[in-house]
Amino acid sequence: MKKFGLIGYPLGHSFSRNYFNNKFLEEAITDCTYSNFEIKSIDAITAILKDKELLGLNVTIPYKQAVIPFLHNLDEVVKITGACNCVHIAEQKLSGFNTDVTGFEKSLMEKWRPEDCRAIILGTGGSSKAVAYVLSKQGIEYLFVSRKPDGSPNCIKYEDLTEKLISEHSLIINCTPLGMHPEIDAFPPFPYRFLTREHYLFDLIYNPPKTLFLKKGEAAGARTKNGADMLKIQAEASWDIWNSGSGR
Repeated sequence: MKKFGLIGYPLGHSFSRNYFNNKFLEEAITDCTYSNFEIKSIDAITAILKDKELLGLNVTIPYKQAVIPFLHNLDEVVKITGACNCVHIAEQKLSGFNTDVTGFEKSLMEKWRPEDCRAIILGTGGSSKAVAYVLSKQGIEYLFVSRKPDGSPNCIKYEDLTEKLISEHSLIINCTPLGMHPEIDAFPPFPYRFLTREHYLFDLIYNPPKTLFLKKGEAAGARTKNGADMLKIQAEASWDIWNSGSGR
């Protein structure tokens, strides 16, 4: 049996297990299983890896960065972003990839306009690194916003967001877990009163389909998109990696 799975904590919100198990049913794939591994510490991955039938893992919050020391090989994107959400296992060697990059780029472009040339990224976790990589690739300038800025020149506090700054950055991307099920009443402390119909709000959260972050954008007439398509695209990119001979 070929085994795949997801590591993270918590996993009550997980999309991947249902997606892959439905895929196996629909495509009559009978020799594969996909499981959730809800672990409270990244160190618990060592016990999971003892299963010799395990061929691949997805990685979600909060381990996209913490998993890297366990990897033997890093894809170039993982080296640049410092975040991994896909692990290919072959001959007891772990190779790390970042399919968030593929998923975000393809999903973002559906409603993107050329005038969306500056972006604000809410959050500084593993997913934000993939987002920043894509924006750089597309030539889009960006600022990180965090409750605890790291001191870098392009990372500011929420309190620093002014009407002028928001008017100059039409693309707003939520990479925080604020608003994710079951905490659906939460939202980033962003000054939503400055949003206009010229803005594009992208939320990496997919459950619920419409977070308060997106609802506030819609109320201002902004374009909005959630992370559902991004997840499907990155899941298929993971599947391609796991089923290639080299892990590429």
